[in-house]
Amino acid sequence: MNTTAARSTRYGMGTEITYCVFGEKAEDALRAVEEEALQLESLLSCFVPESDISRINRSAGLRSERISSATFEVLAQAIEFSRHCQGLFDITIGPLVSLWNYKNSKEVPAEAKMKPLLPLVGYENLILDPRAQSAGLRKEGQSLDLGGIGKGYASDRFMETFRSFGISSAFCNIGGGVAVLGRKPDETPWSVGIRHPRQEQGLIGAVAVDGKAVVTSGDYQRYFIDRGGKRRHHILDPRTGFPAESGLISATVVADNATAADALSTILFVAGLEKGLEILRHFPGAGAVLVDTDVQVYVTADLAGSFQTTKGITASIVYGS
Repeated sequence: MNTTAARSTRYGMGTEITYCVFGEKAEDALRAVEEEALQLESLLSCFVPESDISRINRSAGLRSERISSATFEVLAQAIEFSRHCQGLFDITIGPLVSLWNYKNSKEVPAEAKMKPLLPLVGYENLILDPRAQSAGLRKEGQSLDLGGIGKGYASDRFMETFRSFGISSAFCNIGGGVAVLGRKPDETPWSVGIRHPRQEQGLIGAVAVDGKAVVTSGDYQRYFIDRGGKRRHHILDPRTGFPAESGLISATVVADNATAADALSTILFVAGLEKGLEILRHFPGAGAVLVDTDVQVYVTADLAGSFQTTKGITASIVYGS
């Protein structure tokens, strides 16, 4: 394999994005992907006023908006994941995300403010029209937030672009969500570390992967401690409006594509160990590494041969997909 390498780290999609590409056209491929990252952010970010998502949100309850094929694709996939998990994952969670406002607020929202927003959460109210390539929300005040799937979708698009340049070895890390293309140039698998949810610089282990994605959802990524000393993390349960309390503090999913890994890591985190494993059975080829509130580690059987714990960490094998 040609080991010409191109690397870069950029800020985008609200986080740090790191790329590493190997191959004869590595530089060209990397430039193309960096341009694609900007384009996708301009379509999918609710913080970009003229993005497809922002236009849909502004038109909620009024009309549908014509959108790009990329936006239509990610919305369609999001609906499928919501159906599979009975709404434990729901991209119409936007009003609740705005209410909690993790970037600026350190207070638990008042129940009087939260209660009226709960009926606005419901993926069934997202209307997609494939003929018109449009999307709309039925109720005024509804809004979309792609925080649980958008970065994974972008990673998959990046891998496709790398392939189009003849690249067969690359990786991308978007805020801790990793997607890899093929193996490393020396033909060994990529090793992706999984952070210890209670030790800032520590790992619970690493998983060896070849052409897969590894995405983690955890209560340590964005959170604040409330006045009662309780940790309030950013992964909300669409059913309650509060941070999920499922007994898990970290959920890592390894899957063939990053869109699935991204959505499923959120779903499993909200669902908890037993229900999460039950959901995972509907996604053949997807495995998980789960950590509960006692910092006990559980690994699905299909990952037993590829996941290696760090010293001092023990893992129990459970059956998933």
